[in-house]
Amino acid sequence: MLYPVTNETTFEELIPRYQYYFRVLLGFSASAALIGYDLTDGKGLNIAALVIALLLLAYCSFTYWLTLLRDGHNPSSITWLAIADGFVISLAISELDYTPWPSLLLIILLQFNALAQGSVKQWLEVNIGVLFGLLIGFFLLANQSINFDTNSTLNNVVLIGAFAYLCLYGAYSYNYQQQLIESNRQFHSDCETYRNHAYKLSRYLPGPVTAMIKGQDQNLQTERKRITVFFSDIVGFTELSEELEAETLNELLNSYLSEMSKVANKFNGTVDKFMGDAIMVLFGDDRDTSKGVKKDAIQCVAMAIEMTKRMRELQPQWAELGIKKPLQIRIGINSGYCTVGTFGTDKNLDYTALGAHVNLASRLESAGKPGNILISHETWALIKDVILCRDKGQIKAKGFSYPIQVYEVVNYRKDLGSNQSYLSESMDGFSMHLDLEKIKNYDKEQVIDSLKVAVKKLQDKNIR
Repeated sequence: MLYPVTNETTFEELIPRYQYYFRVLLGFSASAALIGYDLTDGKGLNIAALVIALLLLAYCSFTYWLTLLRDGHNPSSITWLAIADGFVISLAISELDYTPWPSLLLIILLQFNALAQGSVKQWLEVNIGVLFGLLIGFFLLANQSINFDTNSTLNNVVLIGAFAYLCLYGAYSYNYQQQLIESNRQFHSDCETYRNHAYKLSRYLPGPVTAMIKGQDQNLQTERKRITVFFSDIVGFTELSEELEAETLNELLNSYLSEMSKVANKFNGTVDKFMGDAIMVLFGDDRDTSKGVKKDAIQCVAMAIEMTKRMRELQPQWAELGIKKPLQIRIGINSGYCTVGTFGTDKNLDYTALGAHVNLASRLESAGKPGNILISHETWALIKDVILCRDKGQIKAKGFSYPIQVYEVVNYRKDLGSNQSYLSESMDGFSMHLDLEKIKNYDKEQVIDSLKVAVKKLQDKNIR
């Protein structure tokens, strides 16, 4: 009847199996005690004792079927088995005439087993069974006196059963502890593996999708939202890709996309996708990072301004790769209601935004000049009190039957005039990018000296 315990034995198999083992030991100990007691008390074999002994053995077989062949974790089964444990053992105790030492040892083992294998609830259930068994033994079986005589055979039988029980419980506890240690180690290993997988996936997926995979957002629903959509691409990238070696082009593109992604993350934008050199970023799609329609639009335009500045700062780095002509980007931004969510099949899904306002942002990017940030009237209405824009009139956009009013972003209003903190000029043979907010006080004199040297050289040089 006993199953072997191996390293592959699971917790689900281990717990009901050992509950059965302990129940068998208690049952056999009580049965042996009953038969041994009747054979040594000089009165002959008692029919009631024999019936109870056979009942205990039958009960062990029944519990084998219930705990190992059926569902041993069923709460109802566990409750009735706990009550039955107490009932049959207390019946045996009553038939032993409540002999103190064996009775006490059986009761202790019963209580210990209930607390060790279950809980206070199971302990109470066992004692309900004990109470019923004692009442039946006292009133129906008429075992109403306590036998204080010492019976060495009875004591030895019960003692051997108790010893076997404790040995088995020690083996069980060790096995259970080892499985816990192994399970804990495997759990931490799996957590680390899943964490690494989630990190790798997060590099390829938008923020809301990553949050869903990590379990932070269970409902990634497709819904209509008023968002701000950003598109950008590198001007003349197709021609550039024909001139550069594949390795150089790959390094350039990865460097560009990496830097632009850092800027997008800084302003809490959702990088929706890369399409070659083109970038699509959403603001307001993720409710965890959205700050409201107006602030999302301001954040988007602020990101665009930061990207154009970063492009100028990267020119010297790219010049070392053999890029003769300074790279410039053009940007289009639009705000409006779009359908945001996952689209595709059961096996292939894509998180993105769809709608006319997404298309308009793409058209504005295509219509822009190198270095320009074109925005729609809807976006301008949201940011005009913070960022200065020039009215560029109306343009015809592909796919739109009506003319589109557009604006060109100039800069933050607070940075214009005497408060201007960023200066940038670029032409053949000359490039200057001055960001006063990034210059430290201890570098100020060095910057001034560098500008003076450049001015003197320019003045002394005869330029034809």
